[in-house]
Amino acid sequence: MGRPTLKSTFTAFLYLLPALLIITVFTIYPIIKSLLISFYNDYDFFQDIVYERGIDSYIYLWNDPNFHLALKNTFIFVIGVVPCSIILSLLIAILLNTNIKLRALFRTVYFIPFVTSVVAVSIVWRWIFHTEYGVLNYFLGLFGVDPIAWLTDPKWAMPSLIILSIWKGLGYNIIIFLAGLQNINDQYYLAAKIDGASAIKRFFFITVPLLSPTTFFVSVVSIIGSFKVFDEIYALFGGQPGPASSALTVVYYIFEKFYGEWNFGVASAAAYCLFIIIFILTLIQLYIGKRKVTY
Repeated sequence: MGRPTLKSTFTAFLYLLPALLIITVFTIYPIIKSLLISFYNDYDFFQDIVYERGIDSYIYLWNDPNFHLALKNTFIFVIGVVPCSIILSLLIAILLNTNIKLRALFRTVYFIPFVTSVVAVSIVWRWIFHTEYGVLNYFLGLFGVDPIAWLTDPKWAMPSLIILSIWKGLGYNIIIFLAGLQNINDQYYLAAKIDGASAIKRFFFITVPLLSPTTFFVSVVSIIGSFKVFDEIYALFGGQPGPASSALTVVYYIFEKFYGEWNFGVASAAAYCLFIIIFILTLIQLYIGKRKVTY
């Protein structure tokens, strides 16, 4: 190929122009505009006139107990979902990577929840979590456990949300782990078997180290996705953030401030607080991910 010329560069830019316009209008402009709105103290949204700028929205968040509750619930959700989801998906991926019968069917079954509508999934889980007629309480009753008010008791609202989110996100993680497992050369396992290494040792000294890039990717994606949880809450609790706001998260807090109270400044400030938290955690993960594993 020849060196790029002014004509070829201009032609390439014309091909990219539609995509660039869409990204600019629907992504870049809203990001910049929301940052500016977060510093509007007095603003006429109908006439687009700013009367006063400042950090009142951020001060409001600092003193708002609901925002503190949303942060607390969000971290509890992330801590509850991410480790369990990664461990379960890795174990299932290892099983699906073996020569078991109906392996392709099981892979499809595990991936279906990920591509299914959140609303449809939540409707099914509302029935599963039902206090009187739910399948889960019926199953627990076989072991002598009293019925649990999964969706109406503030104590059990977050666990029910975590269970749903783990189940729904397994499919994607399993597919990624399967791809990583299939890239591991079988010669490592054969050599370990010759040396007398047990299956547990092969898992911890071969599979886990060689899967570290895949695990790193899954953990980053899972953490970012968990911090942005909203659809599951809205559908599972019928448009409410759980009983007594027990499932209120930061994104749901932003939704309430933006669409419920029309407090756009506070909603934008909360969105950027969430962005900073995710950004810092991602940087920490990137720093940890740079460490090389010694084999």
